[in-house]
Amino acid sequence: MIRFYTEDIKFNLPHKQEVKKWLQTVILSEGKKTGEVSVIFCSDDYLLKINRQYLQHDYYTDIITFDYTEGETLGGDLFISVDTVRANADEYRQSFEQELRRVMVHGVLHLCGYDDATDEEQAVMRRMEDKYLELEEGCFVGLSASSQ
Repeated sequence: MIRFYTEDIKFNLPHKQEVKKWLQTVILSEGKKTGEVSVIFCSDDYLLKINRQYLQHDYYTDIITFDYTEGETLGGDLFISVDTVRANADEYRQSFEQELRRVMVHGVLHLCGYDDATDEEQAVMRRMEDKYLELEEGCFVGLSASSQ
């Protein structure tokens, strides 16, 4: 089950059910099962504390993924800094929603076994993000029309 939470900020993810279905589709497409996956939205400062405490890294980031996957059943915590996602959206000239979806699928892909430590791994990760973002667009077709 995929659940959404917040820590130290007020944030409401638009279209939660559609996002949940999309992420579950990504997981199934990778031949995995959905276990307990928590997506926790937080501030830069909150994520920096986690980065320092658990990874001994002293820098801001958009996401930290803690992987609790067992066998083919995905489990984990995805901590996402809404602040950094917003800044990256501006920098990459993307909508906030598009950048947020990229970060969410990035975390899920880590749980599926993808890494991004090398240039080659980063290229594969980016291709997979793009693939699933295209799939996601199909999940949201008609959504804005039905909400008008």
